[in-house]
Amino acid sequence: MFGTYRKYPESQLTLDCQFPPEGDVWYGIPEFNLLAQNITVPGLSPLYPDVHCTASGEICQLVTGESEINAATTISALTFSPLFTLTKTYFLIAGIAGINPEIATTGSVTFARYAVQVALQYEFDAREIPANFSTGYVPQGSTSPTQYPQSIYGTEVFEVSDALRQLAIGFAKTATLNDTAVAQAYRANYASSAAYTAGSEAPGVVACDVATSDVYFSGALLSEAFGNTTSLYTNGSGVYCTTAQEDNATLEALLRGAARNLTDFSRIIVMRSASDFDRPYVGSSDTFNLFYANQGGFGPAIANLYLAGVKVVEGILGGWESVFEKGVIPGNYVGDIFGTLGGTPDFGPGGVFNNNPVTAKRSLAGVKGRAVGRRRGR
Repeated sequence: MFGTYRKYPESQLTLDCQFPPEGDVWYGIPEFNLLAQNITVPGLSPLYPDVHCTASGEICQLVTGESEINAATTISALTFSPLFTLTKTYFLIAGIAGINPEIATTGSVTFARYAVQVALQYEFDAREIPANFSTGYVPQGSTSPTQYPQSIYGTEVFEVSDALRQLAIGFAKTATLNDTAVAQAYRANYASSAAYTAGSEAPGVVACDVATSDVYFSGALLSEAFGNTTSLYTNGSGVYCTTAQEDNATLEALLRGAARNLTDFSRIIVMRSASDFDRPYVGSSDTFNLFYANQGGFGPAIANLYLAGVKVVEGILGGWESVFEKGVIPGNYVGDIFGTLGGTPDFGPGGVFNNNPVTAKRSLAGVKGRAVGRRRGR
């Protein structure tokens, strides 16, 4: 993430990376020096305890650690730290991800409007699912894979500013993306299927959405199931293309900060570069795809985080006084499924909760043994 140390003027940009290769690519670059300041922040990962900042404090970065728990804990610690002022900060979530070859290919840089917590569901072993089920995943509180979840936790879907996303895409498209012969040769295998044409093409900058799951999955069946979940949870408007482990957790922490006027949820960009395919090419296997394939996408994905990301950073800083300091009006709903920050979500259960999931959730909070949200062992 990029952000600003409190002893300096209010933050302009914070870069959020999830593990060292994503963070290291930003060090030793000609545009700015993120290692000019290293600030230890209580509550950050014991592996990555410091926030790194430029000398002016205008740009900062941290590494959260991988998975939802690490991301939520680290971003919460940052958001509520007295060391930083983040009310005008733009957060650039910059990490690598798996990619859906129906939408894009390895090395591509994607920008999401929706982040969907696809694994927050009931699960049956695939060998034991009913004959009329297409997957072993069933939305919580529901009895069918195609039914909207009846038990809403609040982290299922987040929507960020599409206006800001489009500006970021415009900046990123000015970059020359990295690619390698190994990646080109491997992605050519996807050309044998018309459905995977996008997976066989050169990397580009793509507008599509991210699925969050701590489980690192592989295969067409799971990928298609989570693609369906993305569409279902966003009322048909989300387009699943990338797989990641942290984004919904990061967004929930930033949303809680926004609810306390510590962050601005309309200043978030979710950028993921594609390091590997979420499913094999036709004729290959799920295990080969996950365990053994030399897809060649990791290097370009890491390089393109910086190559495209730095254009976004420069675009925001270069237009700070004219555009970005005052903020970019979203034009779409931004926030969670509850409408925590105000406005009306353009996704979610709607009339199931009388168009007010927050009120419904609170009204049920004191009901002991309620069916909604019931867990095993209770």
